Amino acid sequence: MNLSRFSPYAAVVLRLAVGGVFLNHGWWKLHNFAAVTNMVDGIGFPFAPVFAAILTGVETLGAVCVILGVLTRVWALLMAVDMVVAILAVILPKVPELEGLLLAGSLALVALGDGPLSIGLKLKKGNE
Repeated sequence: MNLSRFSPYAAVVLRLAVGGVFLNHGWWKLHNFAAVTNMVDGIGFPFAPVFAAILTGVETLGAVCVILGVLTRVWALLMAVDMVVAILAVILPKVPELEGLLLAGSLALVALGDGPLSIGLKLKKGNE
């Protein structure tokens, strides 16, 4: 059986997995914004409320967009940056297992894009 015909759907599976994990974390941040702001401040970032809002937005709005397949490459790139910062500023010297996996998944989505079964694909076809 030739399984390569399913290769285009890899982006869909990855979008759901990566977007779902980010959304779970973002949802918590959205409902615990003061704690997130304090965490960002404790790491030493200036303008902690601004960075906390960006972080929360990427992990909620960005995750929803990735799940739906809307501007996947843009949001996945922002998620990759999110994970690089998390790994460098918070996680190291511990082994960044989840963050490393999310970074890899985000970078794969930057390369793959929306894939089939996405709202982004429908929007692109509507503009042609």
